Amino acid sequence: MEKKDIKEVVKEKYGQIAGQSKTDNEQSCCGATGCCGEVDYTIFSENYSKLDGYNPDADLGLGCGIPTEFAGIKDGHFVLDLGSGAGNDCFVARYYTGESGHVTGLDFTDEMLVKANANRDKLGVKNIDFVKGDIENMPLPDNKFDVIISNCVLNLVPDKNKAFSEMFRVLKPGGHFCVSDVVIKGDLPEKIKQDSEMYAGCVAGAIDIEKYLYIINASGFKETEIKKEKEITIPNSVLLNYLTLDELRQFKKDKTGIYSVTVVGYKK
Repeated sequence: MEKKDIKEVVKEKYGQIAGQSKTDNEQSCCGATGCCGEVDYTIFSENYSKLDGYNPDADLGLGCGIPTEFAGIKDGHFVLDLGSGAGNDCFVARYYTGESGHVTGLDFTDEMLVKANANRDKLGVKNIDFVKGDIENMPLPDNKFDVIISNCVLNLVPDKNKAFSEMFRVLKPGGHFCVSDVVIKGDLPEKIKQDSEMYAGCVAGAIDIEKYLYIINASGFKETEIKKEKEITIPNSVLLNYLTLDELRQFKKDKTGIYSVTVVGYKK
């Protein structure tokens, strides 16, 4: 797919998901509309329900980790959440920033921004804002944020070099990021790489972990570290929608792994 087409697919899919609840997603992928085809977006997600600051209205079950777990967010910090969706990680981050800090959520899907603002306004929260923008070209000033978080979003960005370069730009000197994302160990079959459903489902756009870390370090970040890693198993019944039986057998034989990782890096 072309870069432009990828972004339109992601916008369309996540715009449709915004109209569903987490329960809808869990019961029928992304609700009764069947908007997500065969990809179950919730197979990556973690349980947020016991976290301080948790807002169930903002939890659509779309993450692949809990980036705030290792983000080191402190009172007074300015935090940026990339691909903030309905605001799930923003509300958790705000618990740590306190009233003196501020959380900005960046998303390019109108429907998600509407949902996130409604969730914020329902709570009467004043120090969270949601901004429309593209991660590859953020409408945000240089050296603004202490911490950047993101949850299962950067794999959706076509140009990851631009994404991490932009992250470096908007972080303050001494700031850091903590992102949960999907990566690959090995090679995905081309049929999966080229499928729009698998792209929007956080699989086809994932890249090899070594390349992922190389891009981070080439963007200027230091002391990059994987804090958490979990293998993701996609059911054979789903893979067979994209691969023949022989191709699936070869895929298993090649031992390609799909992983959720939580990574930190610092702007020195």
